[in-house]
Amino acid sequence: MKLTVDTNKCSGHARCYAVAPEVFDIDDLGYALPLDVEVEEPIDERIAAGIAACPEHAIHLH
Repeated sequence: MKLTVDTNKCSGHARCYAVAPEVFDIDDLGYALPLDVEVEEPIDERIAAGIAACPEHAIHLH
C-alpha cells in the first residue's frame, strides 16, 4: 500500500510529523508530505498514529 496526503485537505498542523517523523516530512510551509515508504500489513503503529493524528483526515492508504 502507498501512503498519500490530500493536499487540498491538509491545513499544515504537522501533527502527523510530530508523532511519526520517520514516516512523514513537512514542506517549507508546514504541510505534510509522506516519505516514500511502502506500507505492509499489519500497519506499523507509527503510521497508524500519524494517520489518526490528522484532524482533517487528509492522510490515506491506497
